Formats: sequence, structure tokens, C-alpha cells
Amino acid sequence: MNRRRSASAAVLLALLLPLPLAAAGTSVAADSPSAAESRRAAVELPRPTGRFSVGQETLHLVDRSRTDPWAQSGPRELMVTMRYPAQRGTGAPVHYLTSEEARLLLIDRGLDKAIPVETLAGTAAHSRSNARPVAGRYPLIVLSPGYTVHRATLTALAEDLASRGYVVAAVDHAYESVGTAFPGGRVLECLACDKTEEGGTPMRAVSDNRGRDVSFLLDRLTGRHPAWRHAGLIDQSRIAMAGHSIGGASAVAAMATDPRIRAGVNMDGGLHTPVPEAGLGGRPFMLLGEQKSGPGGMSSWDRDWPLLDGWKRWITFADSGHFTFSDFPAIAEQLGLPDPEAPLPGTRSVELTRRYVGAFFDQHLKGKPQPLLDGPTPDAPEVRFHTP
Repeated sequence: MNRRRSASAAVLLALLLPLPLAAAGTSVAADSPSAAESRRAAVELPRPTGRFSVGQETLHLVDRSRTDPWAQSGPRELMVTMRYPAQRGTGAPVHYLTSEEARLLLIDRGLDKAIPVETLAGTAAHSRSNARPVAGRYPLIVLSPGYTVHRATLTALAEDLASRGYVVAAVDHAYESVGTAFPGGRVLECLACDKTEEGGTPMRAVSDNRGRDVSFLLDRLTGRHPAWRHAGLIDQSRIAMAGHSIGGASAVAAMATDPRIRAGVNMDGGLHTPVPEAGLGGRPFMLLGEQKSGPGGMSSWDRDWPLLDGWKRWITFADSGHFTFSDFPAIAEQLGLPDPEAPLPGTRSVELTRRYVGAFFDQHLKGKPQPLLDGPTPDAPEVRFHTP
């Protein structure tokens, strides 16, 4: 079996530019000229909602104390996109993906003949490269993406958080995506997929390893000799983490071993790394899931909900899918490729994700009470609160 056509990879990528035409028995080649041309149009992520502009810088971090578990040689490497509150009118436009990253992602989904590489690679974001920061001390949020996908898939959320006064570190974990560019012209593909899909390596190895990655990242951002030139922006007493899919399980893994992380959000990820029997030391945690991830729909959430021993919420969005919490619904919507199984509009998907994740961090890192998190509201009828 092709490693990227396994059930786990297919589910994680199902919302990425889905093809309703295929469900109707029509091949990609049969696209009308107008439909194909529409997919060459410029794509733009929703604008951030906060008062700050957003700066962006990229870090390459090397942990020489660890051998990469997937390559089984060489040190562990991370690529990290740092976003931060920035001064308006400074910096330069950023790239969403490199052409090679976009090409590999489209090939993986069998869309390389339907979607031009430059369309996906050229998705317009709102960060500015090397923009001058706004002086201050801001909470730090680490973001970890879904299995097989690039850290760029969480750009809309990352930019919004930075615009609201956070430093955000989005992490690519080496050999865990279908293609991520590293220094030296290297594009590392998913060696981890081979090991997990052959059945010899459990998915918990992925989330546990990511937990170690995050602790190393925090060491390099907050230590005596930080790797990032703007590390002084980070308030080291206010650190949290959110993850999508396996990244959500990684938030639990990181919190279980690293007390620096004060709060966590799991966006529709099975808890391959379970919540410890002793809990998370009373730290707040939010489960944010698709429509099928309520009680009885996600067995590991049912199992571990009682073990969450601090402030907690279990929230789902109606009409949503696994990738609702990423950029993909907004991109697919603009390309005329909605997902009939997750009809929540792309712009609304981004809006709700930003609203509830942002409220969680505002309450638990900035001390601002958020009534939004207390229960349903008339302006968000899609949102369900669960109290199993």
C-alpha cells in the first residue's frame, strides 16, 4: 500500500482540496475549462482580526542530543515559523509554501494535474517577513500540525493569534510531512509514515516524540542563549500549546512532561499519548472537535475526559470535518472545491476556530474572562458544548 494512501493519511488530508467531482464519477480530466481556470485564481487566507500587524521569521533548530527516530541517523531537526506582533508597514511579503512543498502535497492527493503548483504555493498570507516587532512581552503559543501535513496549514490561526498579542511558534517535525523544506536544498519527506503504516511503530511514538521536540524548542527559545533574535518578546511565565490531529495528542505529551506549558488545546486529534492517570496538574485543557467528535465519537476523548483535572471544555462544530481547524477549508472554498461531507463554509471554519482558540488563550494566559467559553451563544449556532 502506498504510504500516503493509508487510512490515517487519507483521513488527515481528506479536506485538502477535496474533489466532489470524483464522488460523482467524473474524472479530474473532465473538468470544464471554466472550473479548471478558476483554480488558477489567487487564493488568500482570511485577514487576522487583531490590532497588530504580524511579523514572521523562520528558524532551523538542531537537537544534537537526539538521533532522529525516523531517519535513525543524524540529529533531530525542526523547522519553526515564528510570528509576532509587528509594526505596520515594515517587512516583506512571505511565501505560503515553496514550489516543491506544494508540488509534493498536490501529488500526494492526486491533484497535480488539476491544481497548479503556483496556486497552492502562492496562497496569500498576511504576515510580513522580518518586520520590526512591537516592543512588549507576549505569551508564547506553540502550534503542531497534523500528521503528514506542513506547519503552514495552521497559518490562519497563527496569524490571528499573533495579531492579538501572542508570539506563535509553528513547528514542522522532521520526516513527518509529505514534504518540508530544510536548509541546504533538502526537502524531507515522510519517513515516519513508512514505520507507522507498516504496523511496527505505534502512533504514540509520533506524539511522544513531538512532545520532546516541543520541550527542546522551548529550551532554545527561552534559554540563556536563545536561538531567536526576538526572544525577548516572550513572556516565559505564559506558555501554551495547541495542536491539530496528532499535534493535539502532542500537546498532551508535551504537557505531561514539561511544566512550562500552562494550557493546551487539542483540535480533533485522537489521544495517542493518553492523559496521565494523575492528570495535568490542574492545568486547563480544551478538546475542540469536528461534528463526529462528541461523546461516543472519539473513544480516546471519552477515556481521558475524566482525567483532565483542571478547567476543561469539550466543544464541537456542526457540519465540520477533520481539517476544519486548518487553512484547507478556506483554500478549497476559493478554488470551488467544497467538501459535501463537511459543509461548514471555509470562512466560517476559520472564524470559529480563531474565536474559540483565541478565547481559550485570552482567558488562561492573559487572565481575561471569556463568557464565550461558558456555553452556547446565539451568534454561534454551530457550536456544541459537551458535558459527559
